[in-house]
Amino acid sequence: MLRVILLLLMLTAVLPHAFAQDIPDIDEVPADEMPAATPIELRVLKSRVAYRGDSVVAIMLPTCHKYPVMVFKNNRERERYNRLVANVKKLLPLAKSAKYIVIETYEYLQTLPDSKARAEHLKRVEEGLKKQYAPTLKRLTRSQGRLLVKLIDRECGQTGYSIAQAFIGSFKANVYQTMAFCFGQSLTKHYDPEGDDRFVERIVRLIESGQL
Repeated sequence: MLRVILLLLMLTAVLPHAFAQDIPDIDEVPADEMPAATPIELRVLKSRVAYRGDSVVAIMLPTCHKYPVMVFKNNRERERYNRLVANVKKLLPLAKSAKYIVIETYEYLQTLPDSKARAEHLKRVEEGLKKQYAPTLKRLTRSQGRLLVKLIDRECGQTGYSIAQAFIGSFKANVYQTMAFCFGQSLTKHYDPEGDDRFVERIVRLIESGQL
């Protein structure tokens, strides 16, 4: 949580607007026209099970989700959905990396003796993240930047503003929110898997279960 994830969020929110052109998001379909997913729970077995007097290897399978087939009004709508799929595949690993960075950094900070040591460590981590991620984030489009913010929210379970407020205070959190707002973004908006972000959630679930 801390400034590490905030750095990723703010680079995502600001840099794409300065270095890339926008790509429109997928056309929205009213929520009442989007059928709900039907989860198919696959039984999780032990590594070996008894079968007809013998033992056989059992495979552990993830939960599989059954969705209705997407119906598109025209080729343009299909292309926009396919673009969303490609963007989620590209950005989901980065969002998951952000989650692990948050966890690892937070746990390490708990071992440091005082606030000065923690601040110094955070500064080193920030410098490393800038060097590692800035080149990639600079190439993102506006829509990709918005999508990455949503995916980080999904993985971490907190909005960018909440993270900033908790670790650097309300004043600086408001500064970052103002910066994001100037570029048409918001760090206060929650990821909405049942509403505005239902297509993203569908794609993420299919990717995580190996179906896409």
